[in-house]
Amino acid sequence: MKTKVIYKLGGLLILSIIVSSFDDVKTLKGKWEYAGDIFNGKAEGAPTEYTLERRFTKDKFESFLLEKGEKPQKYEAGEYSLEADTCYQTQTFSAQDSQLLNIRIKYKYTIVNDTLTLSTTLPNGNKVTEFWKKK
Repeated sequence: MKTKVIYKLGGLLILSIIVSSFDDVKTLKGKWEYAGDIFNGKAEGAPTEYTLERRFTKDKFESFLLEKGEKPQKYEAGEYSLEADTCYQTQTFSAQDSQLLNIRIKYKYTIVNDTLTLSTTLPNGNKVTEFWKKK
């Protein structure tokens, strides 16, 4: 009888460890630098004249264009949430006209070492995979 209880408790412990390992990342908090993308199958590197930076808090983000000797220019902001391998983002501010304003976009995301990868098919059908390096 005691053996069955020990096996059940051991099984529950192992199950909880497995489940919690999928839930390691609850936030993207920190600064990330744009490192390029794949847009409709065409790879593009990061710009060399300026840097794009995304700053994540617990549930919000802001994106900035950084040029040497200039003040950071905020070009985008919004909210995000993570669920398993999915990142939901809603753009709430854009410095330019945007067809994505206030639309919730579902991204598949991964973090490997210091690289965040976000992949989606946008509402207009364009497929994009973005790469961001942790700063």
